[in-house]
Amino acid sequence: MCGIIGYTGNEPAKDILINGLKQLEYRGYDSAGIAVLDPKTGIILKKKTGKVEELAKAAESESTDASCGIGHTRWATHGGVTEGNAHPHRQGSVTLCHNGIIENYKELTTEYGLKNVLQSETDTEVVAALLDKLYEGDPYTAIKKTVNLLAGSFALCIMFDDQPGKIFAIRNVSPMVAASFDGGSIIASDLTAVINFSKKYFVVPEYHILTLTDNGIGVQDLKGRDVEPEILEVNWDITSAQKGGYPHYMLKEINEQPEALERTVAPRVQDGLPFLADDGIDDEILKNLQNIVIVACGTAMHAGMVGKSLIETKLRIPVTVEIASEFRYKDPIIDDKTLTIVVSQSGETIDTLEALRLSKQKGSKVLSVVNVKGSTIARESDYVLYTHAGPEIAVASTKAYTVQIAAMYLLAARLGFVRGVLSEEETKEFISKLQGVGEIMKKTIEASDDIRRVANHIQTAPDVFYIGRGIDYTLSLEASLKLKEISYIHSEAYAAGELKHGTIALIAEQVPVIAIATEEHVYAKVISNVREVKSRGAYVILISQEGKVENKEVCDKQLYIPKVDSTFGVFATAVILQLIAYYTSDAKGLDVDKPRNLAKSVTVE
Repeated sequence: MCGIIGYTGNEPAKDILINGLKQLEYRGYDSAGIAVLDPKTGIILKKKTGKVEELAKAAESESTDASCGIGHTRWATHGGVTEGNAHPHRQGSVTLCHNGIIENYKELTTEYGLKNVLQSETDTEVVAALLDKLYEGDPYTAIKKTVNLLAGSFALCIMFDDQPGKIFAIRNVSPMVAASFDGGSIIASDLTAVINFSKKYFVVPEYHILTLTDNGIGVQDLKGRDVEPEILEVNWDITSAQKGGYPHYMLKEINEQPEALERTVAPRVQDGLPFLADDGIDDEILKNLQNIVIVACGTAMHAGMVGKSLIETKLRIPVTVEIASEFRYKDPIIDDKTLTIVVSQSGETIDTLEALRLSKQKGSKVLSVVNVKGSTIARESDYVLYTHAGPEIAVASTKAYTVQIAAMYLLAARLGFVRGVLSEEETKEFISKLQGVGEIMKKTIEASDDIRRVANHIQTAPDVFYIGRGIDYTLSLEASLKLKEISYIHSEAYAAGELKHGTIALIAEQVPVIAIATEEHVYAKVISNVREVKSRGAYVILISQEGKVENKEVCDKQLYIPKVDSTFGVFATAVILQLIAYYTSDAKGLDVDKPRNLAKSVTVE
């Protein structure tokens, strides 16, 4: 949450900062601001509420050749959405941006007598005031003293009035990446703001002080020792983070799913069998585990639920799926015979990261499923399975979700094979079907006109309900979340068999019910539940496999996925459910990619 960018070099900084903030806007769009250090006039500060475009308009008239500056796009935590609360914050000779939450800001305000100088409601300004109070001409000493007093998470980009051309940065938990190139040095919360300048970058190590100048980046630990960071290289280009002719990033990313699955699965198949050795995943841990705990948040947790259903059904291994924010505050039953799988698109999700650390403390090995190379979760895990989805810009996750499911399927196949539950022939058949889901998804995407008509019907509904059984129920949870996220329609998902236990009381005339019935062994049961809601006046949209044709007594509208083994129908079904949410939001004229109150990467509690 929140996006930070800093640039120093030999080019005017203003436009670089604003363009970078546009790339980072999915991290927060309540307000935005930039600060540049002009060698003639000093700090020029510009802040606006609303989206980055509002800041860009306000800054058009600002004439400056300043080549050093920092910028920020905000997702509000402390204090309302006002220009005063927007970043950067300036106190004395210090100007800074912050991503994270300072938990002891009130105590610091009191202990260091900062109350009378503060002008905002934010915890960030407390850091600026504290740093200014401790600053006596040596940035390194002041930064060390300051961060040693902070409790919480932070990524800080700092400018001092008397340090022209320099940006200082330090972080704990909250992500930052940095790169140097011929035109200077850049730092940001996410690669999307960096890749225009360099494909080579490094992840800022925690509790290390960076000094960005026009000719490079210095990295020191808190003992003053120089550190050489690990240089990584981006394996996608800037066009992957652009709309490419689509009206919204979300629609582009839905369409990219077949290719994302191919990138995730293909390198991990050898001679028709799942092959995870190149990922460093040891067969011994798979052979010896007694149970699995999957920990994640939101959409990633729903992907984990699909994994649970598959692994328990096919392999008979006990799997628990835990909400990361709850997991870390309980005493989970895990030990050295437990494999903890943490799932996170960004690899920086704070609750998931803390759950990872708790699992390791209890002796569990941790395997992470993440999309971002070098992310904190990836670095701290024992094993990593990268999903290769490429950048996902829309706040509502689509391709990250389906490649996470694909990763679960790969793990399940390898688990079954090395434990002798699946024969070589059975494993090869499983992998062959997994490799075929991309084509099935393409066919589903191509048949989107019927999905658009369903969305047009439900766009005015105050409530929408999803029902399903088995894996279809787990998909209904994700579908309901998607619809809520971007259309703001109240939506709930229920296990179809639970309707009679209370929730059928919510069904009234013309209330949309989206029933998912793609699994052969429970199809008749779901249709029975569908008849129950239809007889009470519901407007029923039935999603089933081709060939399962029902009449108007059962449903008002029927959508189909191509005929496929039920185990692998989840991928095509996910496409339909994503498109329902997308077209509903678009029909309502909403900002599909940037839903209100939400940000892409949740790096604060």
